[in-house]
Amino acid sequence: MTGTPLRADARRNRERLLAAAEQVFTEQGVTASTEDVARAAGVGVGTVFRHFPTKEQLIEAVYQARLSRLADLADRLAASADPGAAFAEFFTTTVEGAATKNALAEALSRAGVATSTAEVGQWLRRALGVLLTRAQETGAVRPDVTLPDLMGLLIGTSRAVEHLSDDPGARTRVVRVVLDGLRVPG
Repeated sequence: MTGTPLRADARRNRERLLAAAEQVFTEQGVTASTEDVARAAGVGVGTVFRHFPTKEQLIEAVYQARLSRLADLADRLAASADPGAAFAEFFTTTVEGAATKNALAEALSRAGVATSTAEVGQWLRRALGVLLTRAQETGAVRPDVTLPDLMGLLIGTSRAVEHLSDDPGARTRVVRVVLDGLRVPG
């Protein structure tokens, strides 16, 4: 896409395409066709290719949108009146959505697409840092946990939960165990 602003109808089509693509990729995996995405969005396949000339560009846009929503969620939760509950909500939401995000990232990597996540990554780290600090200040999270520790735990827990896809109870227990380990002892 160029830097030219989109018309309102084109912007709506793009947003509808991204939402449909995310839903299709979540339900069918990243091997789903662009025709499936077009059908789910209620547009022709030509509309998909006008916005995203390649499937990889569509996958990358969905991936970037997911990261942006996570950063936005962390920002909103950082202002919560209950930082401990906000921290747990962010952790749980991130882990629950990680399988699709990881599949998108792996598809891009296999296709040789290097995504530019520096800007949204910095936003996400900053917002997550504020969320962690606020939870620590209220005694909801151990004071010795650093942002890199938290990032590692999010990644590790996300990968662990992916392997428990058939057992929602086990996924919930794993997340609870990790959150319990992040709490201040005693």
